[in-house]
Amino acid sequence: MSRRSWIQATFSKRECVKFLPASRDHHRCYPVCQVCQSLVRCCCGRLIAEHVGPYSGLLGHGPGPDEEEWSVLQHTSVSPTDAFGSLDFQGSTKRTSHAKYVRLSCDTPPELLLQLMLREWHMEMPKLVISVHGGTDNFNLSPRVCQAFSTGLIIAAESTGAWILTDGINTGVSKYVGDAVKVYGSHDLRKRNVVGITPWGIIENNSDLIGRDVLRHYQALGNPLSKRASLNSMHSHFLLADDGTMGKSGCQIDLRKKLERHIHFQKIHPRLPQHVPLVCVVVEGGPAVLSVVLEYVRRSSPVPVLVFEGTGRAADLLALIHKQTAVERKLDSDIKEDVLLRIQEMFVMDKQEASELLSILMECMEYRELITIFDSESEDLQEADVAILTTSLRGTRASPEGQLNITLAWDRADVAKDSILVYGQQWQVGSLEQTMLDALIMDRVSFVKLLIENGMTMRRFLTISRLEQLYNIHKGSSDHFLRHIIEDAKQTRLPAVYRISLIDIGMVIEYLIGGAYRSTYTRKSFRAMYSRIHNPAKEGGKETSSPFSKVRKAAPETTSSRSHFHRTAQPCRHQEVAPQDVKTSSSPEFLCTFNDLFVWAVLKHRQEMAMFLWQHGEQAMARAVVACKLYRAMVVEARESNMGDSVAEELKKNSLSRVRTVGCGSLGSGFQRERTHGDEAADLGDEGLE
Repeated sequence: MSRRSWIQATFSKRECVKFLPASRDHHRCYPVCQVCQSLVRCCCGRLIAEHVGPYSGLLGHGPGPDEEEWSVLQHTSVSPTDAFGSLDFQGSTKRTSHAKYVRLSCDTPPELLLQLMLREWHMEMPKLVISVHGGTDNFNLSPRVCQAFSTGLIIAAESTGAWILTDGINTGVSKYVGDAVKVYGSHDLRKRNVVGITPWGIIENNSDLIGRDVLRHYQALGNPLSKRASLNSMHSHFLLADDGTMGKSGCQIDLRKKLERHIHFQKIHPRLPQHVPLVCVVVEGGPAVLSVVLEYVRRSSPVPVLVFEGTGRAADLLALIHKQTAVERKLDSDIKEDVLLRIQEMFVMDKQEASELLSILMECMEYRELITIFDSESEDLQEADVAILTTSLRGTRASPEGQLNITLAWDRADVAKDSILVYGQQWQVGSLEQTMLDALIMDRVSFVKLLIENGMTMRRFLTISRLEQLYNIHKGSSDHFLRHIIEDAKQTRLPAVYRISLIDIGMVIEYLIGGAYRSTYTRKSFRAMYSRIHNPAKEGGKETSSPFSKVRKAAPETTSSRSHFHRTAQPCRHQEVAPQDVKTSSSPEFLCTFNDLFVWAVLKHRQEMAMFLWQHGEQAMARAVVACKLYRAMVVEARESNMGDSVAEELKKNSLSRVRTVGCGSLGSGFQRERTHGDEAADLGDEGLE
């Protein structure tokens, strides 16, 4: 099914089909006069002349005690949506402004919305949802507060792969979000995931958007005299909620809640069990925002709230009450009277209404641990992006290990360092090893560095089974290319389902480097030990569980002083210090080190990881030479194979030019002579290293 037909078959619009006059005028016109057609509106907001449904003939007084009351379910009909496609915003001169949009019923299931966004609009599953709430009318922010909000929001979103949800209109807080994207956002459209959930009925000239799978030019500057709203040009996607009304807002609220809740229960990453965090950000706002905050914090799965103090109205009231109730949960009588007067003046309401609003504020304070106040005027507070992320972590109520996994998915090692891996935090022995494995697989270099700085030892962590697991993780063309090299090295076709072994990797290293190069992975001593690991019963041992799940005992420093590169990179004429006799040892004493991991990063085309691993361990120059040799050979292998130029270009892009510059440059004329006597393969490889 094509995208157009799927959207039409899945999403619907709503139209009012019965005219119920909202006017209380005593007209008894039949047939309806011209005055009535131009003045009298249905409860859905349409004039008689604009209405598509039947008209009863007489205009009553509107909904009374015994009269019919208009409702979405009873008085609207559902039909396939007639408005979806792309918007081209006019007047955007500095950068391209395109957005996807669809008109859909306000009761659309959130599962279908997420399917639309992921499969049809090709958005990536978010690792965080930032729901921004605040004033819908225009308001002023001080330059300092505006900059703190804008930079914090964009950095938090783009660094973590978050979605930002707003009302999508070109006024109020949604406009400030759009301005933040315009000034501080990335020019990469794939990183712009700002979703506007907007009522269809309030959009200025919404009839211009009607069309199926079309490109519509849209003018973001609306009529200042109109009560309708324009869409903000810096949003990337729009869900236009339709409840059959015109000029009325509110139908988007439940749709937005359901979508947020559904995303919140999705996994943050395929490798991690944690769910996508959700955080509410409050900027300014009216009385309705206070009710929104209360609804968030008292959910069965509560949502944390970050309030930007100094933005005005609802945000400042929340900050004031939060501070006044810091010691005691109740307000003093004089402070309470002052707050009531402030609410009356701020929202232009009577004392009774102000008391009800104060009750909502005090109820919010019962969940004060979920509410964070950010004061951009304070010099002592953290950056706004860090405040957004730490607030969202607090709301997850996850264990320290779970919070560490969330920051790993975000790739925010700074947040993990400052908020999770802190002094005094107790960690069980081995509890960080799975995090290290996930960090390597997910290519999170900053987390590998952070874990090593916090005491993770590679000799304890890197078992043979874990190293093989890293080689067998499938991630793009590099894995297909490695499989191709293994087939060339073994001179045989591999089955469709094949697990790469370290012996295979040893054959690949020898095949790529050539000459008298001998890998430890292919030596008899290693093969014997490897065979015993795979077949412990043959050795007559008492082990019944897999040794892959166990951490080997570390060998004494005297036996482990020879690194993996002595084992893998030495010519065979050099005498080798073999591992301990496998027949007399109860467990393998072969130690995987940074060198083993460095070779893995090179063969898997992970340049940044390889660069980091190259900086650790001993014999940096020897490792740099081997890396250069491997890359040159892989470039030649890619060009001589039937895989096209894509892999060769990737090898060029990911080549270890810095390793060669820093490490190989120290070798002096000896390495230069080796390059001079190189063949065409070396020349091709040099092109890839530039």
